[in-house]
Amino acid sequence: MTGPPGDFSAWLTQAQVVEHRLTPDQRGALLAAFRFRRSRGTDSYSTRLLTHFLLHCALGLKVAQIARLVGVSRATASGQQGMSSQQAVRQAHHRMDGRPYGKLLPRYAGPIIEFLLGHPRASRADLIEFIDQTFGVRVSRIALYKFLKKFGINQGSAAAAPPPAVPAMARAAPPPQPADTLPAMTPAAAAPPFSSGTRSTRAPS
Repeated sequence: MTGPPGDFSAWLTQAQVVEHRLTPDQRGALLAAFRFRRSRGTDSYSTRLLTHFLLHCALGLKVAQIARLVGVSRATASGQQGMSSQQAVRQAHHRMDGRPYGKLLPRYAGPIIEFLLGHPRASRADLIEFIDQTFGVRVSRIALYKFLKKFGINQGSAAAAPPPAVPAMARAAPPPQPADTLPAMTPAAAAPPFSSGTRSTRAPS
């Protein structure tokens, strides 16, 4: 990242900002931004602070113009457009530490489980948004997956599971009988065919 040109007019020209079209308020704010840039340099912290200021001070400039003024890509400037001041500073810390995203802490597991129980149909994007709004930490999908796996959190566990199917044979089986109850004998089992039911042994003559 290169520093600003040697004078204010050249700085505006390389950013494609027409100087004579600026309002007094715009000129004053950009002149202060130019002096800040010359004084503080082009390190990551200074760049993020200046970008955040220019994006949110209602100058009426386009995002692409602000990106060229501070020397970052349009995508980078656009990504900071919806950030709070706290988020901008935190992201600068993460960037300097070599982490493009925030870190999920163990104490986040409880609120995450509570959120999933209350929102069983929540998507992974919904969960990431909840973490961002609750803890001020923006995490990647991979980091979230590893966190959920580490703590044994199943994102679909809050959904009600259907009752298990009962096999047909189990439904047709009769209820079990007590161990001391003998099965009832049918008439056919009690007396064979052609039998009177009396003693059939020949009596002695």
